[in-house]
Formats: sequence, structure tokens, C-alpha cells
Amino acid sequence: MDTLSYKTLSLPKEAVVRDWWVVDATGMSLGRLCSQVALVLRGKHKPSFTPHVNCGDAVIIINAEKVRLTGNKWDDKTYQYYTGYPGGQRELTLRELRDRNPARVLELAIRRMLPKNKLANDVFRNLHVYAGPEHPHAAQNPQVLALKPR
Repeated sequence: MDTLSYKTLSLPKEAVVRDWWVVDATGMSLGRLCSQVALVLRGKHKPSFTPHVNCGDAVIIINAEKVRLTGNKWDDKTYQYYTGYPGGQRELTLRELRDRNPARVLELAIRRMLPKNKLANDVFRNLHVYAGPEHPHAAQNPQVLALKPR
């Protein structure tokens, strides 16, 4: 039996090869889209996945304003934050957040699906979300990432 095939591959960060992907969020469900994008950002779709190394790919999401949600989530889902001042707790509904910054809705959802450690900050820097159909990353030659629409 060949025991070399059972060795665990631990990739150093210098050997990571990053691809660029572009995703059109038009008509896609928010949670299903974000969970698949978080998987690609983390690098879990690659056979060379190493848990302690940022080995994921860069993802560009366009048309973030056209993402869809079911039910009353636009009005029922709330985001809370604290300004740091006494009485400074604020609350936004998902609709208010989308009206202010449509890209922020996807960014928050994806960030919360990543691990809660220092590596998540590096992984999150590979995400680029744009509200409209235009993006400035044409020089990277991004490929279209085919996600399951479900």
C-alpha cells in the first residue's frame, strides 16, 4: 500500500494560488448565496485547504441591491450596534440598512459566517461587494462562479 497518498497536505502561505471569481447576486437568496461565497473565500472548495492559512480565493459580488429574501425579513430582521456613548444603542432594520448601503447587507452576512479569529480579517479582505453591475477588477480576469440558485 502506498502510504504517501495518506499524508496530510499543509500548505505554506507562500504557495497559495488565488483565483478571482465574480458572482451576480440578482435574484439569489441572501443566506444561500453568502454561505457558498464564504466557502470559496475560506478555501474549503480546494483540495489543498489548510485551516490555519488564508488559502481562499478572491470573490467579487455585483448587483448586491438585487438580492432577495423571503417572508417579512426586510422589516423583521434587525441589526444592533453601539456608538460608545451612554444611551447610544442603535437599531436598523434590514430594509434601512439596504437603503443606506446595499453592499453592507452581504458583507455583514458573509463576515458572520467566517471563523471568529484573526484569520477571518485576512479572509474578509478578499471580498469585494458592489451594489451595481460595475466593478473595477477587470484586470484580474475574474471567472464567473456558478452557484446553485436554489
